[in-house]
Amino acid sequence: MRYINCFLVYLTRKSLLITCFFLKQYAILHCDHELLLSSAPGFLTLLMKMLQMCSRSILAQNVTRVSEFQLLSLSEDPDLQQILFGLFLSMYLVTVLGNLLIILAISSDPHLHTPMYFFLSNLSLADIGFISTTVPNMIVNIQSHNELISYVGCLTQMSLFAIFICMDYMLLTVMAYDRFVAICHPLHYTVIMNPRLCGFSILVSFLLSVLDSQLHNLLILQITKFKNVEISSFFCDPSVLLNLSCNDTYSNNIGKYFFAAVYGFLPISGILFSYYKIMSSLLRIPSLGGKYKAFSTCGSHLAGVCLFLGTGSAVYLGSAASHSPRKAAVASVMYTVVTPMLNPFIYSLRNRDIKRALRRLIFVPVESGYNVCGKIQ
Repeated sequence: MRYINCFLVYLTRKSLLITCFFLKQYAILHCDHELLLSSAPGFLTLLMKMLQMCSRSILAQNVTRVSEFQLLSLSEDPDLQQILFGLFLSMYLVTVLGNLLIILAISSDPHLHTPMYFFLSNLSLADIGFISTTVPNMIVNIQSHNELISYVGCLTQMSLFAIFICMDYMLLTVMAYDRFVAICHPLHYTVIMNPRLCGFSILVSFLLSVLDSQLHNLLILQITKFKNVEISSFFCDPSVLLNLSCNDTYSNNIGKYFFAAVYGFLPISGILFSYYKIMSSLLRIPSLGGKYKAFSTCGSHLAGVCLFLGTGSAVYLGSAASHSPRKAAVASVMYTVVTPMLNPFIYSLRNRDIKRALRRLIFVPVESGYNVCGKIQ
């Protein structure tokens, strides 16, 4: 790594010299004496100072090679930490148990082998992975009073977090399209949402999630020096790690804008377009009962989308406005813990099919020979 850094510095200095040479040639050709005088020592000195600014900060803090990071503790009070331990452990168990019951109920009931419940079971699986990447490590840290995490462990947690949160986002977008087809094109629903498209949608969502994770890894691995080893969050958030970079922030900002455009704007546009068409179709239904019946099939999904996007937006906008890292960490609990915990209740409390399948699963076990998209194996 030392040789690579020296080589990059050598290339940077050579590029600066070449830049000064072309500036001199431009000044000579255009008779610009001020540019000629400033390009020789002044321009080079300015850029060299900018190049050395970050390295001086690193030398002052003695952070040259990071082997571990310090995660933020939600509380320093020992009595409150025991309460937090019990609270987060119970929330984690409720989340895992609730989502597992959703998956088992859908897989055991042949009447639920439809595209809508197929996507719901995959969303529950993603929620289990989502909360399992952050909360167990936080519970262990609270119990052991040790918030340190290794560099490799931080990258692993960040990669899994990016995969599952992006998977959640993509599945919500696919489920919005499913509701759009079911309400706007009910006669062609089984033809459009066929088993091949169901599996292809899950595969594309997973591949896009892995791509998002690897792009975040690529940005983090390019960081050779960090401003600090203290992460202002209780887990390795990719956006927080990028803010710790002492490298050129321009490339990091470009990466953030790219992620926001591809993985933020496009899915939201798809969800908004789907519900725009759904609302347009509902307004054409003459009876109030028909409107309510049609909208009730997508009410749970709309509540899940609002909860996911609302808490996520509140966390990142609040962290940008707030100067207290602990308040931002507490707000991120709503995003990473509460949302996966509430999803099983959102999709089951007002859904008669899910409640009936749960009763059959708990009291009368049912075995079936169907796959997830409704075809007999």
